[in-house]
Amino acid sequence: MTSPALSPAARRRRSRRLGLVVGCALLLFVIAASLAIGSRPVPLGVALDALRSFDPTNDLHLVVRELRIPRTIVALLAGTALGVAGAIMQAVTRNPLAEPGLLGINAGAAVAVAVGVLVLGLTSMSQYVWLSFLGAGLAGTAVFILGQAHETGTNPVRLVLAGAGLSVMLASITSMIILNAPVTVLDDFRNWAAGSVEGRGYDVAAILALSVGVGLVTGFSIAGNLNAMALGEDISRSLGVSRHRTWVLACISVMLLAGSATAGAGPIGFVGLVAPQVARAVTGPDYRLILPYSALFAAILLLGADVIGRMIVPPAEIAAGIVAALIGGPFFVLIVRRFRLARL
Repeated sequence: MTSPALSPAARRRRSRRLGLVVGCALLLFVIAASLAIGSRPVPLGVALDALRSFDPTNDLHLVVRELRIPRTIVALLAGTALGVAGAIMQAVTRNPLAEPGLLGINAGAAVAVAVGVLVLGLTSMSQYVWLSFLGAGLAGTAVFILGQAHETGTNPVRLVLAGAGLSVMLASITSMIILNAPVTVLDDFRNWAAGSVEGRGYDVAAILALSVGVGLVTGFSIAGNLNAMALGEDISRSLGVSRHRTWVLACISVMLLAGSATAGAGPIGFVGLVAPQVARAVTGPDYRLILPYSALFAAILLLGADVIGRMIVPPAEIAAGIVAALIGGPFFVLIVRRFRLARL
């Protein structure tokens, strides 16, 4: 006797539940791996003991408490921020290729940090994070104007081209600055520019938690409006959605999320592209679900990339941003091919 076929709504609910269970399981797995794997391996049981009954005389406990935990928190927060920022940008521009890295926002934050660190002599994240927000906001505004994103994403190709052009220009400015920097400063900046969370402490995690929290609250507050905007300008207006207010709040949210992630972990690309696409495949078109699922999958992706980077060439490490790009690059090609077919 065959079981009755599930309705599309039932299949979607099952997909959401399965995605949530698998995502949470993967999240716990990469967190455990992050605490245990590194240049100095820590048995998982010892890592758990460091959480439950910390012994300051145990050097492995110190490694977990002082190095691995804040690094893990920073990677999770930065991934969450990039995933939600990418989902919001795809919604407001109605462009499946939109994400902070591709639209120049990360590059804007990076050049602002470069100016702050190498020209103004700033030394801590608490100082240059504000420049990161400013750079992200100015770059995003410039791309939206040049790419005519105010036309509700009717020309996504122009938007991507504007972001690519601005990213190249800003990257050139950043390179010009760092090439004239002292060698010691250059080494520190190079580690940050590769998209690394190595050496991040609780001070960075605290600032990141505050700014990402505000950005998430702002972004989730407009999730319903994003659904209306996806239906088109006329329908969203008939539903009473203020497109201007939604745009402003979306820009503020993306600026906070992408700016804080870039300040804390460097300019990391593709995470904000891959995670929303996976979330949309699991949840469907409802941005009230896409945003939290994007946060979950992006956190898994970035922390997983960081763990993989520790395992490739031990005891040395490959920055999480590089590993994420290696994972996201092929995925980006697939998205472009699908998008072009849809346009044709």
